[in-house]
Amino acid sequence: MTADFRAAEGFLRAEGRLLERRLFDTLFHGAAPDGVVDVLRGYRNADGGFGHGLEPDKRCPASLPIDVEVAFQALAAAGVRDTGLLGPACDFLHGVTTDGAVPLAFPVIEEHPRAAHWTDWTYQPGVNPTAGLAGLLHQLDFEHPWRETATRFCWRVIESGELPDETHALSEVLVFLTHVPDRQRAERAATAVVQRMIDSPLFQAMPKPGEYGLGPLNVAPAAGSPWRRLFDDGQLDAHLEHLAAAQQEDGGWPITWEPPSDAARLEWRGVVTLQAVRTLTSYGRLS
Repeated sequence: MTADFRAAEGFLRAEGRLLERRLFDTLFHGAAPDGVVDVLRGYRNADGGFGHGLEPDKRCPASLPIDVEVAFQALAAAGVRDTGLLGPACDFLHGVTTDGAVPLAFPVIEEHPRAAHWTDWTYQPGVNPTAGLAGLLHQLDFEHPWRETATRFCWRVIESGELPDETHALSEVLVFLTHVPDRQRAERAATAVVQRMIDSPLFQAMPKPGEYGLGPLNVAPAAGSPWRRLFDDGQLDAHLEHLAAAQQEDGGWPITWEPPSDAARLEWRGVVTLQAVRTLTSYGRLS
């Protein structure tokens, strides 16, 4: 089964927020990445961080590490290393770091609409999101003292055997291991991390339609991922078939969790639609 590229583009044009539309144009129509940078500036705060619901599950204007991570993801996807955004954002992260790590969020989110799962567990510093942030900075080849602090923290956790069992946290560790320069060290660690992720409750070795979870395509979202080799072709084919079949009549993809508002739902659908198009294109499953 293949999905419909033009229908997905039509959904993004009609319903997606400006960030995903500009990213789509950069990734698939050769547009300059300046448009992505311009959109991200609208989510910045004076402290150098990002907020204003850049990650749509909490509608908080204050700077949060999770929103910084989404900004870094957009820059990495667009292939643009904008020092004017990256430097102040790293300074912000440095200012909210405890023992080498940052949390996803802070209690300020409780003053604003948010999804039910955004509670006090997100206030604990850890590899989620520290490992993802550090990995993206390595991908962007952006040097900063905070990146080195976070990198040391990540290696310490990975090599101490103190990794959490939580699926999302392990996926953040894999972002770090994908891009950290010490490839031999990363390769040695990755197999155990992936196995721990496979054993975690939210991991779906085979698709479970309509249920929330992560699967092989979260570990290897592109055909060139170094971790593709850790899954057999049958697993990958099943998840690619499921992903292609999940495209809806309006051209977009659904989400499987409850966001805080109708606007957040549409924003998330734009995010997951763009990611579905990227993954399916990479694996040759888009018409």
